[in-house]
Amino acid sequence: MQALWMVLGALIFATMGVCVKFASAWFSSAELVFYRGLIGIVFLWVLARSRGVTLATRYPGMHAWRSLIGVVSLGAWFFAIAHMPLATAMTLNYMSSVWIAAFLVGGALLAWVPVPGRDGKLPRPPLQGPLVLTVLAGFGGVVLMLKPTVGDNQGFAGLMGLLSGLTAAFAYMQVVALSRLGEPEARTVFYFAVGSAVAGGFGTLLGGATPWDQWTWGHAAWLLPVGVLAALGQLCMTRAYASAKTESGTLLVANLQYSGIVFAAIYSVLLFGDRIDAAGWAGMTLIVCSGIAATVLRQRSLPKAPAEEH
Repeated sequence: MQALWMVLGALIFATMGVCVKFASAWFSSAELVFYRGLIGIVFLWVLARSRGVTLATRYPGMHAWRSLIGVVSLGAWFFAIAHMPLATAMTLNYMSSVWIAAFLVGGALLAWVPVPGRDGKLPRPPLQGPLVLTVLAGFGGVVLMLKPTVGDNQGFAGLMGLLSGLTAAFAYMQVVALSRLGEPEARTVFYFAVGSAVAGGFGTLLGGATPWDQWTWGHAAWLLPVGVLAALGQLCMTRAYASAKTESGTLLVANLQYSGIVFAAIYSVLLFGDRIDAAGWAGMTLIVCSGIAATVLRQRSLPKAPAEEH
């Protein structure tokens, strides 16, 4: 069942990406972040009440930082979805596991103090072969995928896609820290929704909102599923992790999240007529494989870590 929950969550997040792409024809990225947060607040407040989870926290600063970096990731991802093929934007966002592997490699190197040992020789830092190969494969996949699919006017959107994955990695590490302090995931996601509504509202005020007289029910209909599907997808992923009772089950669940890229590719081709050539498919495959490898290595060092949010 945990596998089915994760595949369902990945499908829901890919479907949310479809709604974002359609809605971006009328609404800016800031507006989409605002409405996603606003709808999420209501949905998660009702969920927390039904589960008896209080929303009061002793760690407001940590929640504020998680929300800030999460909003940056969300806004960058929505921008990439609006200006790139859906499959490309989704894949770049799922690079977060590869970025975490890169952080582990960099952290090990920065933490190494070259103090001479008893024999007078400097001890060599532990080899990070698997992690290094994972990172190189992931970024090799980025090169393969972006070269055939990014047009002259999509370079900035590609950078935004990479930024969404990078900042998602930072946000996930903060979620892990909050989880270790005993913060319920419903509370963490609720404050992220609050931060999204605040930041998205502020960005909308600065950039200008879509005039009400330009709205139609057809336009507004895309906003509701963006918020609802995001909350449902997160709940499915959380349920999948909670249902995994063994280490192998947790690894299976964590790796099945990459099925979202497959769903996004299908949507991209069927709904939007995007063309993905052999190099593009090869790049996506490399990123998926490197992400799976990074997830396996991460689960060994961070057992029982919370679900990622996309």
